[in-house]
Amino acid sequence: MGLIGELLKLPAAPVRGSLWVLRRVVDEAERQYYDPSVIQNELARLAEQLEAGEIDETEFDRREDELLDRLDTLHNREQGR
Repeated sequence: MGLIGELLKLPAAPVRGSLWVLRRVVDEAERQYYDPSVIQNELARLAEQLEAGEIDETEFDRREDELLDRLDTLHNREQGR
C-alpha cells in the first residue's frame, strides 16, 4: 500500500510543497520580527526621531510600547510560556 498511497498523494504534492515553503517564510519572518537586536535598533531609532522632533511624545510612547511588547513576547517564548 505504500507505493499506491504515495501515487494517490502525488497530485497534492504541489500543495504540500507550497505549504512547506509558506511555513519556512513565516518562520523566518517571525525570527526577524522578534530578533532582539532588530528591536533594540528600532528603539534607538525611535529615540532619535523623538529627539529630532520627527515624532511627538504620544507617537513615541505608542511605538515604544509595541516594541517592548515584542520583547516580552520573545521572552515568554524563550521561557516556554
